[in-house]
Parts: sequence; structure tokens; C-alpha cells
Amino acid sequence: MEPYRIKVVEPIPVTTREQRQAALARVHYNLFDLRADEVTVDLLTDSGTGALSAAQLAAGMEGDESYAGSRSFHRFHDTVRELTGYAHILPVHQGRAAERLLASTLLGPGKIFLSNTHFDTLRANVALNGGEAWDLPCPEARDLDSTEPFKGNIDTARLKAVLDGPDGSRVAAVIMTLTNNGGGGQPVSMANLTLTSSLCRERGVPLLLDAARFAENAWLVTQREAAYRDHSPRQVAEEAFRLADGCAMSAKKDGIAHIGGFLGLHDTDLARRCELLLIATEGFPTYGGLAGRDLDMVAQGLTEVTDPGYLRARAEDTAYLADVVRSAGVDIVEPPGLHALYLNAGRLLPHIPPHRFPGQALACQLYLEGGIRSVELGSLYLGTEDEHGAPLTSAPYELVRLAVPRRTYTRGHWDHVGRALVRTVRDARLIPGLRITEQPASLRQFRSKLAPVAPVAPVAPVAPVAP
Repeated sequence: MEPYRIKVVEPIPVTTREQRQAALARVHYNLFDLRADEVTVDLLTDSGTGALSAAQLAAGMEGDESYAGSRSFHRFHDTVRELTGYAHILPVHQGRAAERLLASTLLGPGKIFLSNTHFDTLRANVALNGGEAWDLPCPEARDLDSTEPFKGNIDTARLKAVLDGPDGSRVAAVIMTLTNNGGGGQPVSMANLTLTSSLCRERGVPLLLDAARFAENAWLVTQREAAYRDHSPRQVAEEAFRLADGCAMSAKKDGIAHIGGFLGLHDTDLARRCELLLIATEGFPTYGGLAGRDLDMVAQGLTEVTDPGYLRARAEDTAYLADVVRSAGVDIVEPPGLHALYLNAGRLLPHIPPHRFPGQALACQLYLEGGIRSVELGSLYLGTEDEHGAPLTSAPYELVRLAVPRRTYTRGHWDHVGRALVRTVRDARLIPGLRITEQPASLRQFRSKLAPVAPVAPVAPVAPVAP
């Protein structure tokens, strides 16, 4: 059972199919533009969408809103310092602000970030600062059906080859994403992180963590890596942070908060450069764009998130949803992680080519069937087309992510998702693809406008003509 009881409830909208069809047309088939009161079960993201604990709310009431040196900052600072061990802690309003600070100070034309997989905002910050984002996922990640336990690992052989090759001098940092969100929410093993740390330190290259889901990665390590079976999630997390030279974290995930994040660093010079940029763009270094109450709630969330009872319940919740999705006849990226499930839209909708965005088509159909909002991670996110709409590059996989907000939905909601998926699968051949009618220069998945493309009707076999 869940290690908590529900203290406050909020009504959720229930709409008709006709209302949802009208909403899809109004937002040009981009689910980011839906109003929240048009969504019944919102699985768009697990970022800032979880339920706060009573202790977090109580901590927020004690928030000190002093501009500089507040009590809230010192509680936040001490909590993060104890967890991570980093000498310099800079609060930010969310994870992408920490990414921007790092990219702005470390990158420039020709410089490279290497990663197991960059997520979208980090990739965009790299590009905005003239750098290049290279993904080096492990070979096991290519098999979506494999139950290999650590498909979020970086390919250490390729990493070594790049660091020791002609491009090695261009590498500004290695970024390890825990868990690997862009790679299907798969965890990184401590063995892989340890070897990566050794490779980087031998060559003087900073190793940084994208630590948004550090506690969930630590839980999966305790369940899947034999050498850590007798460790607590907190012990694994502390060891992971100490293998790196710093981290960027969105506290909207494993801080279980609605806003906030931090940048943690050992390097004093790098921290000073980041601090100057922070002051100019985010706020004074003791609040970083956050209210004092937010700092207090993040500090409390960071103490709650490594509790084994909480993590066990979260794992069981996602496992239940995984069973519901499989029973509906939809394949997922295996094995399921904690923060999300990734539906294999390309396999479910083989009649829709990548440049007609099967992932977005599936996400729209799931909303139409049940008011469920999700997000595409496929060729809308990673692909490119020429000025005529002809495909240039496509994503390696066409996926839809069902993100699981923390302490928010019950199993009755997951059963509703399952029923909507059953209806979606039943009429899968009739689901149309989509074409882009308008898009921005970058991060197009957030702001693009799309329109349906009528599915190609199957051609009836022609009867042979009698002689």
C-alpha cells in the first residue's frame, strides 16, 4: 500500500468526446496548448506536478522572504550540501536555468557536451551557446523490448574513443542523465558511472550529472545491481554525486516541489562565473529566482524523496500502470522505470511514416479517447524536414511518454488510461498522421501547429479478368 493517506482532494475535469475533438482542432493538435481544465488525467510531465506533503506545506509556511541570506536559503543550502557534497550550491528557479548557466560558461563554438542522452532543454541550451550535443547511449538501449537492467548507461567504449580521439580537446564536459529520460527513463548503473568518472578524471574532463531523478535512479540501482542490494537509496545517491564534479538539478522532479532547482559544483572558478550570470539573470545567489517558501519546500522534499517506502510505492504504482498498458495491447520500452512509461507508437501505428509523426498521432488519439494528455518523444521532437515537408532525419524510435506525477493519481486513474488505450488500439488503423503547418526555429515540439493527414485507404485486391 502507499505509505501515505490522502488529506486534500481536487476535482478533475470530465469532458465529452465532442469537446475533446473541438479542443484538439483549436490547439492545432499540439497538446501543450490545451487548457488544464480540458484534461482529465494529465501525464504530460512529472515536473512540478506532484502532490506536496503536509511537512512540505508546513515548511513553506516558515519561509523567510528576506532578499539576501534568508533562513530558508541556509536550510536549503545545508540540505543540498549534505546530500551532494559539493562545495558551491546555487539555487535556480528550475533545472533549465542551471543548464543555461553551465552551457553559457563552459561552451562556445566548436565545444562539445557528451551524454548518455541529452534531454530537450539541455540540447537547446547547448545549441544556443554554439556547442554540439553528442549522445553516446549504450548498445543495449537500441533494443526497446530487452529487459536489460541498465539501458540508460553511457557507451564507455565510445566515450573513451571520443576523449582520446581528434575531438577530445573539444569536449567541455560529460553530462550523465539520471535516469536517462530521453532514453526511455532507463537507469544508469553505479558500475557505469564509476567507470565514466574514472575516464573523465584521468583526462581532466568535468563529469556533471543531470540529477533531476537521482533518487529514482538510486532506487533502481538497489533493485537491479547486485553490489548495491544492501545499500539504501540515500547511500547510493550520495555515492553517485561524489563520483561527479557537479550537477544540475530540477527540484520539480525528485525534489517533489512545484518549482526550484540548483547547480552544485566543486570548481571554485566555474562556480564564480556561474554565480555572476545567476545574479544578472536569475536573482541574488541566496534565492536564485525562488521565494523563501520554495527553498524550504525543496529542502523538505529532498529529505523525503530517498525514503525507501516512498520509492517502493512509486515503483509499484508505475509497474501497475505498465501492466494496464500491456494488457491493452500496447508495447512499452522495457523494463519500466519509475517516472514514466514510453509507448512504442511506431509499432502500434506502422501505417504512419515517421515524418507524419506516429507518436504525436497516438498522443492525440489517447486524448480524444479519454482526456489523457501525454507527450511525444519521436520525430516531432528529434526529426527534421526540408522546406517542402520532405523528411531529412527521423528519430530512432517513435515513442509517447506517459509521465507519472508523484503522489497524485490512484489505480482507478490508471484503469481509465487502460480503457482509453483499448479503444485506441481497436481503431489504430484509422488514426491519421499529422503534418506541420507552422513551427519555431528550435524546440518545435512545444510550439508547433499541426493538422491531420487522411490515412491512406487500403487498396482492395483486383479480381483477375476472365479470358
